Amino acid sequence: MPSEESRTARQARPAPGALLLCRAEPESVASAAQLLREHMLLAAAGEEWSVLVPEGRPWQEGGEPVDRVLTGWATALAVAHPWLVLALWWDADRAGFTLASGFRRPVGYVWLTNGTPAGEDEAMRTFAGRLGLDPVLDMQSLDELTRPDSAADARARMRGLIAVLTRAGVSLPPGLVPGESAESLHEAVHDQPHVRIEWAGWRNAFRAELDAVEGGRLGPWLPWAGGPKARALALAQVAAGLPLTAWGLRRRSGGWIVAGAVLLAHGALGLAYSAVRPLD
Repeated sequence: MPSEESRTARQARPAPGALLLCRAEPESVASAAQLLREHMLLAAAGEEWSVLVPEGRPWQEGGEPVDRVLTGWATALAVAHPWLVLALWWDADRAGFTLASGFRRPVGYVWLTNGTPAGEDEAMRTFAGRLGLDPVLDMQSLDELTRPDSAADARARMRGLIAVLTRAGVSLPPGLVPGESAESLHEAVHDQPHVRIEWAGWRNAFRAELDAVEGGRLGPWLPWAGGPKARALALAQVAAGLPLTAWGLRRRSGGWIVAGAVLLAHGALGLAYSAVRPLD
């Protein structure tokens, strides 16, 4: 039988958790987040940022790694909208982040639980460039996160990352601390103004999302715009969605399956509209 010491050690292991930071207003994020088909809480995280706090069922019940799920979700949100999406995640063995931006390849970094860097320095430079961080001061702070430090574990590394993000406008609600369990994160957000995201079915989710973006920068790209941009975007979404969905099915990755399904649904909607109403 396991000793009391081993049981205590297992209980002390960090529980998996995650946050999704979107560079967009909560009103826009609320409609888009429905397409992830996951219950979440949404709150403001700065003047131009929002934070999504998922319940964590995919990695708690299905056994799928939290980093794989979050990368899929971040990609799904980023390819359908003109936002940057930053996924912060952690489990018993590692912690890290993934930054998704449009159709560009996601970039990320990983630390082991004891804080040992396990990523590439080039990833940090790409990360800073895409966020528009200061190439000198902010990059110096990020470089420190890639160097060995026996006094900094994975949670300390994440706090250091958040400190850099504050200079990009991120301001997490009080009590929302990377490294905590999903339950603790939900409790923290419940004490702040927030919105509950619930799956309302594909029809309602798409209607809400299209209403949110119709008057925005994506207007010329929407299916009913009737222009070449709309058809080009639809073809690109289908072309990207097919391999993503196939890869997700092979890996049995719910996050990547959702990312591919969202792209395919957007692209199919655009192509179907173009077929009914041909371009002039």
